Amino acid sequence: MSELVYGSYILVWPVLTLGVLAVICGAVIKDAVQARQSDRDMV
Repeated sequence: MSELVYGSYILVWPVLTLGVLAVICGAVIKDAVQARQSDRDMV
């Protein structure tokens, strides 16, 4: 049973990391689109 718990714990971290990366990338893309539509720089 403990092997299943440890395995699940180890496999959860890549999923969480991928989720955070997706949120960050989505926010950057959204900001880039808004900047392009309003003719402004991102920085």
